Amino acid sequence: MTEPSTTRAGTDPAPTPAPDRRRPVVAALMLGMGLAAIDGTIVSTAVPQIVGDLGGLSVFSWLFSGYLLAVTVTLPVYGKLSDTFGRKPVLVAGVVLFLVGSLLCAAAWDMASLIAFRVVQGLGGGALQGTVQTIAADLYPLKERPKIQAKLSSVWAASAVAGPAAGGLLAGYADWRWIFLINLPVGLVALWLICRYLVEPGRAGVHAGAGARKTEPRARVRIDWAGALCVFATGALLLTALVQGGVAWPWLSAPSLGLLGGAAVLGAVTVLVERRAAEPIIPGWVWRRRTIAAVNLALGALGLLMVAPTVFLPTYAQSVLGLGPIAAGFVLSVMTLSWPVSAALSNRVYTRIGFRLTAILGMSGALLVLLAFPLLPFPGEPWQPALLMLLLGAALGLFQLPLVVGVQSTVPYEERGTTTASVLFCRQVGQSVGAAVFGAVANGVLAARLGGDGDLDALARSLDSPESLPPATTDTLRRAVDAAVDYVYLGAAGAAALALLALLTLAPRRFPVLGEGAGRED
Repeated sequence: MTEPSTTRAGTDPAPTPAPDRRRPVVAALMLGMGLAAIDGTIVSTAVPQIVGDLGGLSVFSWLFSGYLLAVTVTLPVYGKLSDTFGRKPVLVAGVVLFLVGSLLCAAAWDMASLIAFRVVQGLGGGALQGTVQTIAADLYPLKERPKIQAKLSSVWAASAVAGPAAGGLLAGYADWRWIFLINLPVGLVALWLICRYLVEPGRAGVHAGAGARKTEPRARVRIDWAGALCVFATGALLLTALVQGGVAWPWLSAPSLGLLGGAAVLGAVTVLVERRAAEPIIPGWVWRRRTIAAVNLALGALGLLMVAPTVFLPTYAQSVLGLGPIAAGFVLSVMTLSWPVSAALSNRVYTRIGFRLTAILGMSGALLVLLAFPLLPFPGEPWQPALLMLLLGAALGLFQLPLVVGVQSTVPYEERGTTTASVLFCRQVGQSVGAAVFGAVANGVLAARLGGDGDLDALARSLDSPESLPPATTDTLRRAVDAAVDYVYLGAAGAAALALLALLTLAPRRFPVLGEGAGRED
């Protein structure tokens, strides 16, 4: 049995478009989501060809870090801009910027220019990620949102997993520059569909609050440029410290401490600036409202725990199980089969027991799966971790989508972009923190098992050619990698416990859904 939940005043003023106009827009959103996802991973397997052509081996990691940094720190800015000026102009600008960055990357003449152009590409990718999710919520009423969100999740997962394979094929059989040129026709189709079919409701009176009449005069818009700059600078310093710490320099070195200290100072400045701003980039209500704060923390923990399967499982599959790159990728990719299916069916659960309890159920299942991973036998069979990843995808689909749909449904149209961006921002920051923390954990376990300094990447490369090592040494190294990944999964289980704690202590039993009569939240 369901009942409406309107504990906070307001209605969603955005009308739902006719289905025949939604289809081409959804196609454009899926293309845009695919572009943003695949470009986060497609470069990884083409690094040898890129370095061989342009040089710059010592700084090539910035090809990934620069893109990730630009995407993450711009999410809050684009979220606020989409609430202020509308989704369509922000998405169009993001697609154009992404395509310009792609074209410039293809024309890069050295590693420094390629890194700079990857940052430009990431600036557009930030608009794609946040705005696509927001428009998806605008297009569909609450009961239909799981379908579109499941489609976007499928596209994201498939693109992220297919990225390395596509990059390797293009670099090996064509030229690495085609990695970026291939974005142009896809992006132009998406841009044409958006311009042709996406029609937003009138935005007059949007700042007067939820339910404001479209005939009211629109107030003069103030852009919080100081806040945007502070958010960007703070995020840039923090993510640079997390991504490069322990890789480019030691954690306790002057660069790491300086970046972390600078991020702390700028963070305090950002809080002061945002408190005084008339239209802050990150409004205080994002953290004052229990529902949004709980979802932000829970999805930040999701980003943290996702590092274990996406970063460390392929290394485990190749180094411990002895699989090739394609087979190792399959062990991970099975998670992308169950995740969207579980997400698409989650509405049948949350309409009965509510958003909060559905998410708790999903994360509880994920916690059990993560705790089961260290119990796998050594060396084990490939189907064993594959089965766990299939179960993990099903559990996380039941966790993430109800929270995203639920939190988007608690805010009116003019706050949805900011809310969605805050959720995605926390998830991205969680991934960066997870990569830094779990990388340190893995290397620490290796150092304790083998003596001296531990480096998981270097050890994995040495195990790629086991015939060059004595059998006893190979077995010792594989057991060390197995132990390191086991501890990473235990850390991921700790992140799952943090997500549960956030939902149990902060999230209200009933999500304050606006207007549409959502499922029970008690």
